[in-house]
Amino acid sequence: MMEERMGNCWSYTKDQFDNLEKHTQSGIEFVERYSKFVKERSEIEISYAKQIRNLSKKYQPKKNSREEEENKYTSCRAFLSTLNELNDYAGQHEVIAENLTSQIITELSRYLTELKAERKSHFHDGRKAQQQIESSWKQLESSKRRFERDCKEADRAQQYFERMDADINVTKADVEKARQQAQMRHQIAADSKTEYSNYLTKFNQEQNEHYYTLIPNIFQKLQEMEERRIERVGVSMKTYAEVDREVLPIVGKCLDGMTKAAESIEPKTDSKQVVESYKSGFEPPGDVEFEDYGPGQTMKRTVSETSLSNSRGEAKERPGGGKSKGKLWPFIKNKNKGSGPEDFSHLPPEQRRKKLQAKIDDINKDIQKEMDQKDALTKMKGVYEKNPQMGDPASVDPRLVEMAMNIEKLQSEVQKFEGWLAEMEGRLPSRSDPPRRQSGLYESQNSNSTMVDNNCAQDRESSPDGSYTEEQSSETQVKVAIANTPEFDDEFDDGDEETLPTIGTCKAVYSFEGHNEGTISVTEGELLFVIEQDKGDGWTRVRRNEEEEGYVPTSYVEVFLETNTKGAMTYI
Repeated sequence: MMEERMGNCWSYTKDQFDNLEKHTQSGIEFVERYSKFVKERSEIEISYAKQIRNLSKKYQPKKNSREEEENKYTSCRAFLSTLNELNDYAGQHEVIAENLTSQIITELSRYLTELKAERKSHFHDGRKAQQQIESSWKQLESSKRRFERDCKEADRAQQYFERMDADINVTKADVEKARQQAQMRHQIAADSKTEYSNYLTKFNQEQNEHYYTLIPNIFQKLQEMEERRIERVGVSMKTYAEVDREVLPIVGKCLDGMTKAAESIEPKTDSKQVVESYKSGFEPPGDVEFEDYGPGQTMKRTVSETSLSNSRGEAKERPGGGKSKGKLWPFIKNKNKGSGPEDFSHLPPEQRRKKLQAKIDDINKDIQKEMDQKDALTKMKGVYEKNPQMGDPASVDPRLVEMAMNIEKLQSEVQKFEGWLAEMEGRLPSRSDPPRRQSGLYESQNSNSTMVDNNCAQDRESSPDGSYTEEQSSETQVKVAIANTPEFDDEFDDGDEETLPTIGTCKAVYSFEGHNEGTISVTEGELLFVIEQDKGDGWTRVRRNEEEEGYVPTSYVEVFLETNTKGAMTYI
């Protein structure tokens, strides 16, 4: 076990100091590269979340727009819920980016600073130890060379003494001097040997300490540092996965919310909502009466006013080749930009009732809001009166007066809209006994039956053989129908319009601004000619002069029909 542990120790790479330095540097570069990878992933998450939020915001319904009006349908509400869930989904990607930054990028950045400092310290100690052992080695080599030189000098001195001692021609004094010189050289060589031995012992000790103590300790610290680095990278990678896993429950809830929103779509409910939104409140025309044929009687040619193809085809084509203007429908789309009259009189009765009720509810909410604020200010004023140091009670009075005026103004608005609502509901047909409106063409034929009979008689008299012709009678009745048949077409030719006869007069009780096409503006007290009475839709057709005519709300005028007109009566 000990051998296995020692085999995994970096001390066995003590002769690979430079390679270990390169390896640890590559480890630091790997951590930097991984940190950069996480940073780029975080930036991608932030960019993705931003794009998702912008997408959700782009498709949110605009205020006071048709899209906001469509939110009453379950499919539109489901889509709105999906957009809201998508916005929350984008928030989770922002959480991912935030957690990656705080838990990985910031931590790795701080750890890299510490890691570089620690590595620098360890390799500094390693280089210092290397310099120390190299210095000791140089001293050993120097003492060794000196010992070698001294030994050679001692040998040369000894040989010189021996030559002098053997030479008989040399004096005794010279021999003695050579002997003393040899002894001195041997003593110097002995001292150099001792010094060399000491340096050798010292170097061996330092070398042993260097390779078995200092360097192994340094390498052990480097090994521990490198293992901590690898472990830290592993922890960061695990955190990287956990950051995604932590948001999965909330992401799942967002997806569940989208699924729930999709399941909440109810086609039947949306269909009912369409009916509630667009039903006009008008009753369908009544049945056409059966007419029996008899001698001397004329069969009327009737066309239902609900038959667009027949009525439009007959009304537009006249014998002279021109076009007839026909009746302008009061509720056609206004080509001029604007919100319409304040009382919504340009709408069908049922839609007008809904608009008025919604307006009343909105104003009541504003009134309640103003009253709540007024109560709060009143309480504040009471506190100021009891504790003057908290504030001046008089400073609240201007705001209270302003709120009282606002409440009074709003209440006046409510009364105005409630009056219009009550007036309109009083004219709506009862569901228990719905009055059936006869076909407009049929009524017009009844009201002009005398004229038709006279025309038929003239046709018979003008015929060469005095007989009645079907074509002439039909043409005559079509002329009558043209003047009384409602039209839904937006295209009119004023130059070819037939002038309708006057059936009475009326006096404007209120002023009316005719913003919509087909309506006419009147002022209070103005006298006008009636050319078509109310058919049950709440509108009366009037004429000011030969060029100005149109529809006005029946409730805005007092009508006086001529006595020879069908159903002669006076109504307000």
